[in-house]
Amino acid sequence: MQYNIRGKNIQVTDAIRDHVEKKLDRLDRYFEEPLNAEANVTLSVTRNQQSVEVSIPLTGLMLRAEDKNDDMYAAVDLVVDKLERQIRKHKTKLNRKFRQEGSIKSLFKDEAESGAVTVALDEDEEMEVVRTKKFTLKPMDVEEAILQMNLVGHTFFMFANVDTQEVNVVYRRNDGKYGLIEQS
Repeated sequence: MQYNIRGKNIQVTDAIRDHVEKKLDRLDRYFEEPLNAEANVTLSVTRNQQSVEVSIPLTGLMLRAEDKNDDMYAAVDLVVDKLERQIRKHKTKLNRKFRQEGSIKSLFKDEAESGAVTVALDEDEEMEVVRTKKFTLKPMDVEEAILQMNLVGHTFFMFANVDTQEVNVVYRRNDGKYGLIEQS
């Protein structure tokens, strides 16, 4: 794997670069062949918060993770753990699909070969809908929707936009600001 490591508001030292490369090299054990991909790593510091963002484009799959911590090395470790969970989850889905279609070829190594430990999930557990809610969408503007979302303590809120007459969703972003999803 090739690495594109850059820093925002931080100087990328050799020690940090070595740590990132060493940790990301752990991902190779999940694949049959060495990854021929470019890992884009962005290290940043904002308000004493160390942030690491990694994206690895693969054929038919985009691995992406982001984490923040007080320590840059800990943030790198947490991001790699998230990427490993994504790979295991995707591997489980792929293997289930291949079993259903009768094919045995897989992009990923068998776990006995890789030494990875995964939690066994029931086939129904991963995609099971555990609750369904129905409600009437009240026409309101975006500001009122944000107030309603905060009032009920949720991180998102669906509403009928009074200006466009379409279904919209407001949500709270990780940076504390708000986002709006509009129907196209």
